[in-house]
Amino acid sequence: GIVDVIGWRPQNAPLLLGEALGARPRHQWMTTIGGETPLPLVNQVASQIASGRSRMALVAGCNNFRMLKRAHREGVQLDWTPGGDGEPVTLGAFRRGNSDREASYGLVMPAEIYPIFENAMRAHRGLDLETHRARLGALFTRFTEVAARNPYAWFPVKRSADELVTVTSDNRMVGYPYTKYLNAVLETDQAASVLMMSAEAARELEVPEDKWVYWRGGAHATEAVWYVSERPDLTSCPALRASTTTALERARLSLDEIDFLDFYSCFPVAVEMACEMLGLAEDDARGFTVTGGLPYAGGPGNNYTLHSLAAMVERVRSKPGSNGLVTGNGWYLTKHSATVISSLPAAQGLPGPEVTHELRSPSVEGLILVDEASGKGQVETYTVIHDREGAPTRGIVIGRLASGERFLSNTPTDRSLLEDLVASEAIGRSGRVKHQDGLNRFEPS
Repeated sequence: GIVDVIGWRPQNAPLLLGEALGARPRHQWMTTIGGETPLPLVNQVASQIASGRSRMALVAGCNNFRMLKRAHREGVQLDWTPGGDGEPVTLGAFRRGNSDREASYGLVMPAEIYPIFENAMRAHRGLDLETHRARLGALFTRFTEVAARNPYAWFPVKRSADELVTVTSDNRMVGYPYTKYLNAVLETDQAASVLMMSAEAARELEVPEDKWVYWRGGAHATEAVWYVSERPDLTSCPALRASTTTALERARLSLDEIDFLDFYSCFPVAVEMACEMLGLAEDDARGFTVTGGLPYAGGPGNNYTLHSLAAMVERVRSKPGSNGLVTGNGWYLTKHSATVISSLPAAQGLPGPEVTHELRSPSVEGLILVDEASGKGQVETYTVIHDREGAPTRGIVIGRLASGERFLSNTPTDRSLLEDLVASEAIGRSGRVKHQDGLNRFEPS
């Protein structure tokens, strides 16, 4: 099984990898795009092995944005192997993460969309800007401590809470309230893989049993409302809760019995949302990463959770009787996955084939946005996007009209206004919205 590799589109990538390794795999799988996809693939493979349809499998993936960007910059055509006979089975379906409407207002990339969630979460928790800023630093400084001890981390540097959130020439503001050090960095070249097999195969290969780590269960789910701007509550992810709790139920373990956690961590709000949905304090003594997380250990794109799963195997091996939980997140807190592993086998057998089926998400109706908004409005959540020199360039507002209807809008590009939106709380702020030149424009009072 291969996790989707950006920039490499052979006919059958799993077969090509198998042949390069001297293997002729009976089953070949590819994933679609998404940071959650490695775990459903691992869960699929585990189910195959548990049911006796396979004995051994390799799941692999890589991130190659740094190489791709360098090749583009230097005009080099990368000589990556094409071809492969037949076609692999594709797990999942491709669907864009954002809508055309969202794109027209500048909600395209993760660095532009995740701040929308973060500011909504701050207001939901009733935090002032300074307290919230301190909490962001306190949360992710612990991630840097783990990355500093990780020999495979892209940025193995311990940073203080203040260093992470203080704007400097090296740590510019990107999408408010996230500085550069709080963003996952795409430009890495990294790979990870896991080898899975039945207990019978492990014995035949004389793998020492003190090295064995057992797959115990997994699950995946998608939010009922796909597009971020249409979700009625930007501080809740029912599918995240469902996928994680179901994986634990299938493993017959409680969250309290998990010794090691790795929550998908592209941005702080992804970790905060996991804590919110699972009822965990953000200073939980176990911590929330075994790698250092995406901004510091790396592995962004689609393959991070294979890095975290590989690291989790080492953690679980190091502590007899321990259990580990890894979660994944695709697009914009849209698709979720979880896998539980343990140093102990399941006492009552493994989950059935339903583990490979996507969970039915709790029913939620999406909001219908007003395309041509006009009149009094109020900010529901927002962000301010900055350029590479750290200057504010675009304000993006999700707001509500007096009628309660939601609208998407940009603010005027006046620098003093944008700086004010960063310096003082904007959520709940009133103003007027009007439709001009094909877009809604919100001007705060």
